Amino acid sequence: MALIRIPQSWQLPEKLVTPESTFLNRRRFLKNLIGASVGATILPLVGCDRTPAISTQPGLDQLTPYSNLFRNPNFADVGREITSSEFATQYNNYYEFGGSKSIWKAAQALPTENWQVEVSGLVKNPQIYDLDDLEKKFPLEERIYRFRCVEAWAMVVPWVGFPMRLLLEAVEPTSQAKFVRFTSFYDPKITTGPGFWAVNYPWPYTEGLRIEEMANELAFFATGIYGKTLPKQNGAPLRMVIPWKYGFKGAKSIVKIEFVDQQPATFWNTLAANEYGFEANVNPNVPHPRWSQATERFVSDSPDFSWETRPTLLYNGYEEYVGNLYA
Repeated sequence: MALIRIPQSWQLPEKLVTPESTFLNRRRFLKNLIGASVGATILPLVGCDRTPAISTQPGLDQLTPYSNLFRNPNFADVGREITSSEFATQYNNYYEFGGSKSIWKAAQALPTENWQVEVSGLVKNPQIYDLDDLEKKFPLEERIYRFRCVEAWAMVVPWVGFPMRLLLEAVEPTSQAKFVRFTSFYDPKITTGPGFWAVNYPWPYTEGLRIEEMANELAFFATGIYGKTLPKQNGAPLRMVIPWKYGFKGAKSIVKIEFVDQQPATFWNTLAANEYGFEANVNPNVPHPRWSQATERFVSDSPDFSWETRPTLLYNGYEEYVGNLYA
């Protein structure tokens, strides 16, 4: 029996999504972009840079493209245009390399050769994977997801990677495993952070999920973006993508995945639990202590350099997938 897929009300036909090539032809507009700040902050993560330095980035064109990439039709339409690759790779948070948005140059210091990811803890099959292992064992696909930052700006990004549930099935967590801790690369000589005041912060960067969240169909490990391998500033070579949560939940440059029985401490929740919750689901009805989350500014390369304000969607528009996790 043929499968008939009924589009959701928020979905846009894929033929109407602006292709990357069209965006790249508009580089002359990007040089003068003026971004929008959400507000001042005591923590640099949410200090939105009003003048991101968007430019033609040489390294982006040198990334390796994927061949014969499967584009998952179930995650091809999100009702919004895809963000330009130049914005998505140059307007970034990567706190290990600095507190501004224009950290892509600093992030090139990240060493990605001979990368390994250790999977350990309460599992039957602990593993150490290199990148070839991951890409051979877990079939890669492209998924277009909304991305929502806690700072109240948003993008739409085509990620390449594989569902987290595949790794779950491979390592077989025991019945004692209730949470998963993700640890990012850290070397104080390389990942120098945003300034001297951060030397005593709880490095390395860690994040966590309930095991039920990791098993959700949306939860994704990304190894690429825009059909190519991940740039370093986007979290190469492996990062978390949890589209119904705020972006800080997406740990970059992962080196360790541990299955544990207690809720793990995480970087931002440890620093300011009242501002950065462990759960961190996108919710327009739950404001940040210092600004509303009812609306978001959608990052774009509009000719007049304005960023459209749009209503924030509960769970970033993915309630049908994850609402049952929080009933």
